[in-house]
Amino acid sequence: MTWLFYALLSAVTAALVAVLGKIGLKDLDANAATAIRSVIMALFLVGVVAFQGKFAEVHQILGQKKALTFICLSGVAGALSWLFYFLALKSGKVSQVGPIDKFSVVIAVVLAFLFLGERISWLNALGVAMIAAGAILVALK
Repeated sequence: MTWLFYALLSAVTAALVAVLGKIGLKDLDANAATAIRSVIMALFLVGVVAFQGKFAEVHQILGQKKALTFICLSGVAGALSWLFYFLALKSGKVSQVGPIDKFSVVIAVVLAFLFLGERISWLNALGVAMIAAGAILVALK
């Protein structure tokens, strides 16, 4: 159940990203703000790795070409996600942008099924369908 604890913390902190980001974007360029956010995140995470004494793990990752390729691709996808998210927050309401952003859950489940062979139960499929329906309903005015 450790995963659930961390997933809930992820949800809470992601919600804070939306609200704090929306406040911070007032009268600012969304892409420049995202760049500053990214630098702060990188410095924070380097600090976490240093605090944990896991710099050797970085060398290990750099030595694995396939893993490094997919981590880099994930980083590019994450950066694009942040850029689009802050652009959406700049002109949209958090109460609409946040739930639409979470449509990524639906897409992730479909991609995990197609490319990772993950199975989904009928109950899980119902939950994913409800997330999709909720995102659509939130987007409507």
